Amino acid sequence: MRRINLAAVIAVATLAGGAAMAQDKPGFRDTPTLPGGEWKVHDADRPHPEVVTPGATPGAPPSDAVVLFDGTSLDAWEPTGQPWQLENGVLTVPAREEGEEASTLVSKQSFGDVQLHLEFRSPSPPQKSSQDRGNSGVWFMERYEVQILDGYDNPTYADGTVGAIYGWKPPLVNASRKPGEWQSYDIVFERPRFAADGSVERPAYVTVFLNGVLVQNRQPFLGSTIWRDVGKYEAHADAAPIQLQDHDSPVSFRNIWVRPLPEAALSHDAMGDHQ
Repeated sequence: MRRINLAAVIAVATLAGGAAMAQDKPGFRDTPTLPGGEWKVHDADRPHPEVVTPGATPGAPPSDAVVLFDGTSLDAWEPTGQPWQLENGVLTVPAREEGEEASTLVSKQSFGDVQLHLEFRSPSPPQKSSQDRGNSGVWFMERYEVQILDGYDNPTYADGTVGAIYGWKPPLVNASRKPGEWQSYDIVFERPRFAADGSVERPAYVTVFLNGVLVQNRQPFLGSTIWRDVGKYEAHADAAPIQLQDHDSPVSFRNIWVRPLPEAALSHDAMGDHQ
């Protein structure tokens, strides 16, 4: 009886060891090949994704983020005019005299496809109205604008309110907080692709969450943002700086970071486009 039990224990241990070894590289090699011809369904040899540590709190930068502003310095930026104000961990558009040139804040590093997070705050109490109230903007590649505005009880034209692709697409909903409250943008921007002759092979796309609410769902840009005109594309490099706009309104910012995205993150236009 003892011999039988010992044999059973040995058999179970052997099976367990074999299962553990199999789990070192779990998956299959006898399944159909997926479209594109490289990997099979549940392929055991398919490379695993890189491990990224998320931020410790919601909105905090993950381990692979490029931090553009953490409240301590403006080393990642260059103003085109007078310096932006940095006080108590908050970055604010500087005041300017009448006739003085705007001071756009330009990232020193260039980017193409990115995930961007930033938090902004409109002045409280509100100053002025419509486009002169809490106006700024996030410009991807120095060309493609997602509007920042005080959108709380502030009538303005629909394609110019907060969450809009300025001059083109109004947000799906108005998810604004009250003036003086911190708000968040989480944006996925896909740069345009150009052919060798400068023609557009694929437009720029943007997906925007304002305060956690979807307001643009993979919306294509018509081209570079142009005030009072239809956007137009002109061929440009694959990477360019991000800008924060000075629209002569003391909008404040904090917690700005980006994640440069690999080509594999590019969304697919048709079922035949598999990567």
